[in-house]
Amino acid sequence: MPESRAEDRGGAAATGRRLRVGLAMPGGFEFGGIGRIMLYTVRAWEAAGDGPDWLLVDARGPGSLLFSPFHLLRALVLVARERRAGRLDLLHLNVAGRGSTVRKMVLGLWAELRGLPTLVHLHDYDYAADVARRPAWQQRLVRRLFGRARLCLVLGERDRRFLIEGLGVAPERVVVLSNAVPDPGPPPERCRRDGPLRLLFLGHLSDRKGVGELLAALSRPALRARSWELDLAGGGEVERFRTRARQLGLDERCRFHGWLAQEATWALLRQADLFVLPSHAEGQAMALLEAMAHGLPVLATPVGAHLEAVRDGVSALLVPPGDVEALEAALLRLIDEPALRERLGRAARARFLEAFAIEGYARRLAELYARALATPPAPP
Repeated sequence: MPESRAEDRGGAAATGRRLRVGLAMPGGFEFGGIGRIMLYTVRAWEAAGDGPDWLLVDARGPGSLLFSPFHLLRALVLVARERRAGRLDLLHLNVAGRGSTVRKMVLGLWAELRGLPTLVHLHDYDYAADVARRPAWQQRLVRRLFGRARLCLVLGERDRRFLIEGLGVAPERVVVLSNAVPDPGPPPERCRRDGPLRLLFLGHLSDRKGVGELLAALSRPALRARSWELDLAGGGEVERFRTRARQLGLDERCRFHGWLAQEATWALLRQADLFVLPSHAEGQAMALLEAMAHGLPVLATPVGAHLEAVRDGVSALLVPPGDVEALEAALLRLIDEPALRERLGRAARARFLEAFAIEGYARRLAELYARALATPPAPP
């Protein structure tokens, strides 16, 4: 993926060229959920031929965090150079918690010094808790980061309320923009497949994602007696959970793939029969939407903005986070009832087509860029 698409001319308003936006994200296009949604978006812009020009601004880098200060410095130089040359109109700051917020604070202040408008896009799974853990001086900078933005984008109503009530952002500057994914086309005929039922987990392997509870549920006698295999794709604590699967006697039925690019992820989604994501906390998981796009029956938890994507018993089965017994019962039901799997998969696919296709997302984001630039700066 190239680092930019742009014309070397003056400001957009003065020359009639396309708007040029700096996409500030951690690690680039193939690093985590933020990278993936931005990758899908720029591909949709390019396919349509009418989106903005863009520039990748990576303040973290794809490797070790030890090199993050170097990448941040390089990002600051890039933003200053492009703004000075009249080739940067807006900075889109993709923000999560922890170190991501610190880097975006620096970029936000840097943009402010150069008169560069910003749009702040929150992707975190529990940002209120992240902000509460920070010292008072950082909390003030967080409020400044969001408060000085022309617009703030959030994944769901929970985060919209936090920005307004917790950070003091004006309500008219906060917009809910759900995640989206490309349409992979009609799903395969899963009901006619032979062999073990293929379960799929996509995400960062961690306790927060409920991987431990998933393995614990699958190790119980009733599920051991069923015919299934589990694919787990994603980074994180892969070796820790591989060891746990071995300890539970599940190693021959579990395959750990590590982080996969889009093509390999889609191959797993097409081969799967059931998607499982028993997370304790989420923003709005890209993996959930990808499973819906592929017409997979979904077993998940009602966390973050998931309730704005699926309905329990209609387009998914939802269980309380951390509840191994409920997870076991739902898995047994879905394994034993192919008609239920088929019904949930059809409803999930229909819900995706209705609200979460990337083309509409890309158009909406481009419109929000124009709206951000038309919005006057927030008062100091």
